Amino acid sequence: MAITKPVGTKDMLPEEATFWMAFQETAADVFGRYGYQPIVTPVLEKHELFVRGIGEATDVVSKEMFQALSDENLNILASGGHVKSKSRLALRPEGTAGVVRAVAEYNLVAQGAAPVKLMYAGPMFRAERPQEGRQRQFNQIGIECLGADDPSVDAEGIIMLMRFYRELGIPSESIRLLVNSMGCEKCRPAYRDSVKAYIMEHADCMCEDCLRRAEINPLRAFDCKNEACRTVMESAPRISEALCDDCKSHYQAVKDYLDAAGLEYVEDYKLVRGLDYYTRTVFEVQTVDANNNQNAIGGGGRYDKLMQEIGGAATPGFGFALGYERCLLALKAAGYEMPKVSACDLFIACVNDEVRARAFALAQEARDAGVRCDFDHQSRSLKSQFKLADKLGSRLVAILGPDELAEGKVKIRDMANHEESMVDLDAIVEAVKGMLA
Repeated sequence: MAITKPVGTKDMLPEEATFWMAFQETAADVFGRYGYQPIVTPVLEKHELFVRGIGEATDVVSKEMFQALSDENLNILASGGHVKSKSRLALRPEGTAGVVRAVAEYNLVAQGAAPVKLMYAGPMFRAERPQEGRQRQFNQIGIECLGADDPSVDAEGIIMLMRFYRELGIPSESIRLLVNSMGCEKCRPAYRDSVKAYIMEHADCMCEDCLRRAEINPLRAFDCKNEACRTVMESAPRISEALCDDCKSHYQAVKDYLDAAGLEYVEDYKLVRGLDYYTRTVFEVQTVDANNNQNAIGGGGRYDKLMQEIGGAATPGFGFALGYERCLLALKAAGYEMPKVSACDLFIACVNDEVRARAFALAQEARDAGVRCDFDHQSRSLKSQFKLADKLGSRLVAILGPDELAEGKVKIRDMANHEESMVDLDAIVEAVKGMLA
């Protein structure tokens, strides 16, 4: 039986892989205008990083995270032994904790220095039930800004993300922006207590997960997908009524910046995001398609205490992540079609085997000059070579035969209009570059 890919994963074949590369390039272009630079962190991190950073009560840590153990350590655990914490690794379920860990480890935000702005792209892993828009291995692009707590950072990040969606081609009318504030360590504890009390008053209507969360992080009940819980939480105390003066001022400033930028948004008091490290500003971008259960295509917020949670110095932070697969669904819903992938611009067709050596050398010359070039490796007939060139999406075909070679010439055919021209063999590369331009 043939080995197939694991459940919850997918292969990106050439067309989609090419689009994924362009997707990243668009993000790098847009985010680069705001001063964000790339960072690449390991796919494997210490398990403890996510427990301390994301929160033990989150679904991500308690249910969805893949732990990674060597065979040796797995055998130790199976026999009732103890594995050292440094050997307990996890496949990253999100990107923020790893970036913050790297910033702390390399002291990228020195005392009094300007904030560091970083962007990342790559695969994340969660043990979820696979469905459209939700895979066990999925791809994210994200940004993190560490070292500044001004509300302008929050607003700038939100505006930047919406600019990215626009340049990507997702229609503005097909998405909506939700914003909220989750308060800070001064005002949130009392609010959490009031939400916990409310949940316990309605315990007979709440699911077991929400009752468990009530003891650790009751605000996570706002994010429950159970309809009965959602109905109960509609009447729960609102964070907007519990914010301290500083948080109210910060939240209002963020909204003022968004208003000044002409950005439309909806205030959603139930928006808490799925991770415990958020403070103050949280936001989410959703598609407006009522039939799409996986409608969140990006979001994030402020996390001023995360650096301390993982053992670093107190450093304010803000970030977001967007899901590639979710964005692709939104684009397809808007009528986007994946472009055809062209594997080469110039195909060199050999009339017979006598000219293959010269054709091989000519292909190298073209590639060295920056032209995507290929030729037949299987001694096909000339007719079959033209079919291959068409399949590869080649714009031009250079036809090389003994007569042409003797004259120092080569015939070039434009595959779009079938026009042909004779070109000096010594000048073919420059002629091809001119035709492609």
